[in-house]
Amino acid sequence: MAGPNLRERSRHGFVSRQILAEGAVIAAARAAPAAVSPLAVGGAQGETFFDFMFGELRGQGLTATDADLLALANAMVEPDLAPGDPAQAGLDNPDIPAGFTYLGQFVDHDITLDLTPLSEAMADPEMTRNFRTPGLDLDCVYGAGPGPHRFLFARGPNADGQVVDTPKLLLGAAEVSIENPDRPGQQVPQLPNDLQRNAQGVALIGDHRNDENLIVAQIHLAFLKFHNAVVDHLKGTVPDDRLFAEAARTVRWHYQWMVLHDWVERLTEPGIVARILHEGRKFYRFKTKPFMPWEFSGAVYRLGHSMVRPRYNHNRIFRTPEPHLAEGTFNFFFRFTNLSGGLDSGTPGQGTFPSNWVIDWRRYFDLPAPDAIKAEFNHSRRLDPLLAGALHRLPGAESGSAKASLAFRNLRRGVQIGLPSGQAVAALIRRKIAFDPISPAEIATGPDGAVAKSLGFDAKTPLWYYILKEAELRGAGRRLGPVGGRIVAEVFIGLVQGDEGSYLSDPAWTPHLPADVPGTFFMADLLKFVAAWESPADPDKSLNPVGD
Repeated sequence: MAGPNLRERSRHGFVSRQILAEGAVIAAARAAPAAVSPLAVGGAQGETFFDFMFGELRGQGLTATDADLLALANAMVEPDLAPGDPAQAGLDNPDIPAGFTYLGQFVDHDITLDLTPLSEAMADPEMTRNFRTPGLDLDCVYGAGPGPHRFLFARGPNADGQVVDTPKLLLGAAEVSIENPDRPGQQVPQLPNDLQRNAQGVALIGDHRNDENLIVAQIHLAFLKFHNAVVDHLKGTVPDDRLFAEAARTVRWHYQWMVLHDWVERLTEPGIVARILHEGRKFYRFKTKPFMPWEFSGAVYRLGHSMVRPRYNHNRIFRTPEPHLAEGTFNFFFRFTNLSGGLDSGTPGQGTFPSNWVIDWRRYFDLPAPDAIKAEFNHSRRLDPLLAGALHRLPGAESGSAKASLAFRNLRRGVQIGLPSGQAVAALIRRKIAFDPISPAEIATGPDGAVAKSLGFDAKTPLWYYILKEAELRGAGRRLGPVGGRIVAEVFIGLVQGDEGSYLSDPAWTPHLPADVPGTFFMADLLKFVAAWESPADPDKSLNPVGD
């Protein structure tokens, strides 16, 4: 968890500097605490615990048999189309680039870590510990800071030539690898594009889960580089003994702003952050410190599983069109990691991260790219109840078994921890917000809906399935519906408001690092900022190290 040396604690005000209607929002937000009840609906245990967001429904969890849940899970499979099939476009979400699927996973690892055995969580969900601080503070990157976790930081010479700890994070290298078949005799050189690893290939990072798949590992690396770029950006403007703390604060505040405006508003709707800050949170309440809601972590925020593609145009080497070495399949992304795959040695050529798998960011986020690259751009899959086939055949489980299905695991966990039905949650939200809930007849639409109806899940629907079906029906598969969108927005806003060291603690603050639109900061801006720092003469070399 983040130590106190990572934060500057100051007065806390619920203030937003938004893109839209700034003046009115700020004036209203300053009065927001008075509109928020000091009593928490959930979160009796406070920070570091999971609890129920809708406490009125505690003890009213949906009941279902494993057989029924497996039957529904088996219906939640997207069509298995060939890579060149024109119908592929109908499965894509043109509003959310595929990189956000894994940025969302990175954010999840920043705010939640449940190490409690499921049997204990089932016995008393309110006493389940969250071993990650429930805040957007990047403790997954910084750990406890330069002192306790100095293994995360680089060493270098000081002004006297002595080798000392520096405020920069440690980076690794991707080893020399084979080239594309169309370039015989050539190799991809060693590239500064991997996490630092120990002799067994284990990534030296603040959260081991960020070496779970290749793309989230590359995103984690981008944040390490982002911090180092900010250190250089600030050097000379603050005292050396304050350089790490100031750089970490700058990184965290831009990240917090980005999560609310580039991630939450893509999932929900433009302007929702400003509106909730203006009106106050209506459902996610806590006394002083945020807790992690079961409804969010156990159901709603598992929306990312619907966004996963079965294959990706990863770079010029691992892509679907010819020539290529292989397709960038989802299973490959697990193979080239240590936590889930085969990176198990620090000896070059024996399990280190190969340079030909370094990401081409232009294929994952909305960055400038040649037309040929734009044609291979990866969109996320639509937000709907259908998951890629690979997620129904998880590695490490017997093929065809219930445990091999991520959909079944999600549905079953929701029942085990006592999550209420989607209809019960929607009814509570409708007491304070007007919207058109999805009906049993709408839930029953489509092949998956027909199965849901046959099992009685059209009237009492597992919350995770309800959120995805609502996104399909009310968000056209491009964004969440009113129930899912409200929960996601309120939780993330609450996490930032509940952190007295967040950017909301400074009413005058706006993002100030270079960005396409001054006063904003999006993921594409972060990647371009890193690229300009890493390769000033040729930023494209950083965005696409493997080359065109």
